[in-house]
Amino acid sequence: MTHRIALVTDSTCDIPKAWRKKYEITVLPLTIVFGEEQLLDGVDISAEAFYERLVTDKHHPTTSQPSPKDFTDIFQKVKDAGADEILCITISSAMSGTMASALGAAKGFSISVRVMDSRNNSMGLGWQVIAAARVREAGGSIEEMVNAVENLREKMVFYISLDTIEYLSKGGRIGDAVKWVDSVLQIKPMITVKPETGTVGIGLPSRSRKSGLKNLYKTFFKYLDTTKPMHIAVMHNNALADAEAMAARIKGEFEPAELFIQIVSPILGVHTGPGPVALCGYSG
Repeated sequence: MTHRIALVTDSTCDIPKAWRKKYEITVLPLTIVFGEEQLLDGVDISAEAFYERLVTDKHHPTTSQPSPKDFTDIFQKVKDAGADEILCITISSAMSGTMASALGAAKGFSISVRVMDSRNNSMGLGWQVIAAARVREAGGSIEEMVNAVENLREKMVFYISLDTIEYLSKGGRIGDAVKWVDSVLQIKPMITVKPETGTVGIGLPSRSRKSGLKNLYKTFFKYLDTTKPMHIAVMHNNALADAEAMAARIKGEFEPAELFIQIVSPILGVHTGPGPVALCGYSG
């Protein structure tokens, strides 16, 4: 390692592989379970292969968080590589027990481990990890990294246009979207992640995919400050063509400081299903 402060997160972060390598970010995978088969996210199965299997496998998949021992092992790995401090940022504690496992491993570990709740997932988590990494690149302390994460966490804007509420309902991560479960309407729900609680909130649903994507775009930029440098990730659950069209529209109307497209982690895809497109980012 080139840094004495190790940066650890989990596989729901959706940070592009090139950035993980560039910023020396250690990612601990969660587990996807199809029947009796357990697969490490991004290790034993790719996101693309997962979404293809999701619509054909007779088993509805579930997910499993890392154990405290899994975190202990990863903490030991980065310590052995030269770290003398660790900052670990996890998926929202309201969505997963991953943070609890990290805290269990951090307690009494041989070097200092700071565990933070991102109160988010996907690039809502990923952008926070990147912010910490950039402070570290500039020579910042762990406290400065923590401050950067806390400041960014409140700025995050994250909206997802779903094709169906079915997977969110099955997965039990439904939050405020429970109001749609018994609806007889063939709606295309829109959900958000509320940074103040780390839970799922709801946006305005649509009657078609086309109107759902238009509503996603309109809502996202309603809450994002377009007068400041924008950092935007276009996320998709194996819906690359729609994500590319969304990114092209953003480029045509704005000049974001950063813009990229990324497929969503299978762990999150278990709960959101195939087809969703999301916009996640911040300004400043």
